[in-house]
Amino acid sequence: MPCSTNDELNALVKEAKKVLQYGKVADYIPALQKANAEDLSAAIFYPNGRCISAGDIEQNITLQSISKVLTLALALMDCGEEKVFSKVGYEPTGDPFNSIIKLETSQSAKPLNPMINAGALAVTHLIKGESVEERLQRLLDFIRALAGDRAISYDGEVASSEYQTADLNRALCYYMRKDGIIDEDVEELLDLYTKQCAIQMDCLDLSRVGLIFAMDGRDPVREKQLIPVEVARLCKTFMVTCGMYNASGEFAIRVGIPAKSGVSGGIMGSVPNRFGIGIFGPALDEIGNSIGGMKLLELMSEQYDLSIF
Repeated sequence: MPCSTNDELNALVKEAKKVLQYGKVADYIPALQKANAEDLSAAIFYPNGRCISAGDIEQNITLQSISKVLTLALALMDCGEEKVFSKVGYEPTGDPFNSIIKLETSQSAKPLNPMINAGALAVTHLIKGESVEERLQRLLDFIRALAGDRAISYDGEVASSEYQTADLNRALCYYMRKDGIIDEDVEELLDLYTKQCAIQMDCLDLSRVGLIFAMDGRDPVREKQLIPVEVARLCKTFMVTCGMYNASGEFAIRVGIPAKSGVSGGIMGSVPNRFGIGIFGPALDEIGNSIGGMKLLELMSEQYDLSIF
């Protein structure tokens, strides 16, 4: 079923665009600087296959930190909950997503949760495979199955740009390797991680993936259980508590749905048992969330009574 434009959603996007002037595109990853700060688009995908949209939903988005939810799901399916949470904790952090301070000040370098960079690196480390190529292929196959799109791949330019500017993530890896949280070659892990972050899809695909989590891991259109129910529950819980960086508490109050953002300006939302949301707005606030996307979700939550609380 094709995605159709929707007047009501268009009106909400137009209203949310008023805050774009207060944001700016990510500048610490050179390849992301090319994005247009005036862009804002959204897709909503329903369990019956219906989709509504506003803006250019076919524009590709690199997942960046949104990929952390997907690698967490795959790692849990590969290794089980006990193994994964021996490497990474459950707790939110009030620190920036790329902070090293908790690794320095804790008794061991175990990251607080899977949604910060240190935790995401520890989780990516657990993806099974004999090589970077095999592990990346398994992740791509998993994401393609969730989105129902075999064309999904990664942006080589963005991956290279991120790898070349990944010194802080290298430091996080060495801290964790010191305490045995990871035990592989740091450069190989960063090669995989930067390609993971550079996996790209459009808003429609993002909304379809969001729907899978909203429906407890089941694809209602194809009638397939793609993620175990308990894995989907864990991922959604982390999306609520940690998914919007250190603005997750305010987001829970103002919007109140499981969601995950990335510094490319993407946001994936999952409204339990109702629909999935894909948003792209590359102008970011000071925390690293899409400023237009955050406003749009706040407006949508008010309009459609989305909060789970």
